[in-house]
Amino acid sequence: MDRPIEKKKGIKRKHIYLAIGIGLLLLIVYKAFFTGNLSTYRIDADKVTIATVEDGIFNNYITVTGTVAPGATIFLDAREGGRVEEKVVEEGTMVKKGDVILRLSNPDLNLSILNSEAQLAEKSNFLRNTLVTMEQERIQIKRELLNLEFDIKRKKRVFEQNKTLYADKLVPKDDFLNSKEDYEFAKRSYELYLERQKQDSVYRSIQVKQMNSNLHNMELNLQLVRQRKENLNVKAPVDGQLSSLDVEIGQSVPKGGRIGQINVLTSFKVVAQIDEHYIDKVRTGLTATLDRQGKTFDLRIRKVFPEVRNGRFTVEMVFKGEKPANMHTGQTYYIRLQLGNPQKALLLPRGSFFQQTGGQWIFVLSDDGKYALKRNIKIGRQNPKYYELLEGLKPGEKVIVSDYSNFGDNQRLELN
Repeated sequence: MDRPIEKKKGIKRKHIYLAIGIGLLLLIVYKAFFTGNLSTYRIDADKVTIATVEDGIFNNYITVTGTVAPGATIFLDAREGGRVEEKVVEEGTMVKKGDVILRLSNPDLNLSILNSEAQLAEKSNFLRNTLVTMEQERIQIKRELLNLEFDIKRKKRVFEQNKTLYADKLVPKDDFLNSKEDYEFAKRSYELYLERQKQDSVYRSIQVKQMNSNLHNMELNLQLVRQRKENLNVKAPVDGQLSSLDVEIGQSVPKGGRIGQINVLTSFKVVAQIDEHYIDKVRTGLTATLDRQGKTFDLRIRKVFPEVRNGRFTVEMVFKGEKPANMHTGQTYYIRLQLGNPQKALLLPRGSFFQQTGGQWIFVLSDDGKYALKRNIKIGRQNPKYYELLEGLKPGEKVIVSDYSNFGDNQRLELN
């Protein structure tokens, strides 16, 4: 007889296979629809730096390194060329205006002085001889005029006598006419000599004036030549510190050659090198601050040098009021240069992620902090502490700001 077979209760093998199949199917669906096939990189959470995006005040400044320099630097140039005979003071010495720093010698200049003195003596002798000759000529003309005056008187007397006698028919007509002509000739001769005297006087005054002018010019030239000799003593033009003296005993220095410099220490300036990225933003009048000796000191940019060298340009800053005590040339200060007014903004702490992303994207942590996803962002201005976020993130979100060089092209990070 047939009898019914009872079904076995419990989990059978086919149930296990079915469960595994359903699990694999769910995993595939999860991967396809929930994870978006994102490439993933696993990393220890303690190996990354996490920062929080926050609202705050963005101070548009950069930190620059400035070096203290004298308020003014006076360069010493040789006004006359020569051979270095003596260094009166050494580098680093404080000098007063007019102090002799260097003594030079120049034999050619001494010869030039002797020649100028000889020319001046020759010109002076020539002028004196000319004046003597002119005086002699003047006296000779006066003597001639005196003779002509007496000659006119005599011939006038003869003429008047003959005129009276001729009227009485006592002398011949020829004698009367001869005496008249002699008298008139004497008067004309006298008038000509007077005119000559006037012309000679004008000529002599012009000639003497020209010669005196030439003599005066030669005297001035001699003074200038002697002054050139005095220029062989190189003197300090201002009070200050002789910071450099680039000559040695026996060295020949050309005229106009640079021999050293003097630092005027009554005031100071700060010279800073700034990255060329900021060349369009930096201008004269911008303010800066530095912290030293427990105080904050204000500066302003006095001059901007637009020439770029090795990716940097130079600015000069001066103190607006009080300056630090015991300042010395060559000291280094770290200065905050303000590029604009503070403004409210969304702030992202600076990090080395910027080197790989250029500020175009960043990894944003999930709410539970177990993973981070790549997200596009837009960064505006930056200062040494923060980036200004324009879009892509919200206040309170956490992001990874450490180095991304090991993350490759992965779009998801899992933090273990």
